[in-house]
Amino acid sequence: MATVNAADQDEFNMIHKSLLRHHTNSLYADTWKIGGNLGLRIGDLLDIKFADLDLEKRTLSLVEGKTQKPKTLRLNEVVIDLVNKRHEQWPDDIYLFQSHSNRATKDQPVTSVSVGRAFKKAGEIHGLKISTHSMRKSRGKVLFDAGVPVAKISKILNHSSEAVTLRYLGISQEEEQQTYDDYVL
Repeated sequence: MATVNAADQDEFNMIHKSLLRHHTNSLYADTWKIGGNLGLRIGDLLDIKFADLDLEKRTLSLVEGKTQKPKTLRLNEVVIDLVNKRHEQWPDDIYLFQSHSNRATKDQPVTSVSVGRAFKKAGEIHGLKISTHSMRKSRGKVLFDAGVPVAKISKILNHSSEAVTLRYLGISQEEEQQTYDDYVL
């Protein structure tokens, strides 16, 4: 599998703006923004139905497709605002990211292929290798850059170990070793 970039906060915002600017509706930009805030895998993200969201309690409960682990996420204000906007715009939709293509089967979410294509193009504009998985990796990177402990990030992303999370964040053994020179007591 090819390695893709995790975007830092500034890059994340640049990709979001590019998605807004280069598409006739906000579907891909909303997917990017909500996906980055929730840190879900693309399959789980696209499977979200409006009925799965409890905006009053600010929660989303699901069973992760890859791990089959139940997960309850807190929805922040950015996510809630975007969900409300999407629901106002498409009140009859079942899925949060429902396809409105005349080639799609009725009441189906947008495909990960079309999302990936849009993300890739937005990344290329900024010289970044971006895919659908970049949203999840970006969530981890932004948390790490803010000083959130790796153990907590590992739990948030439902990784099997902290070592997996370190690889995921792109923390190499050399970078780890460099800390002995950079941080002398």
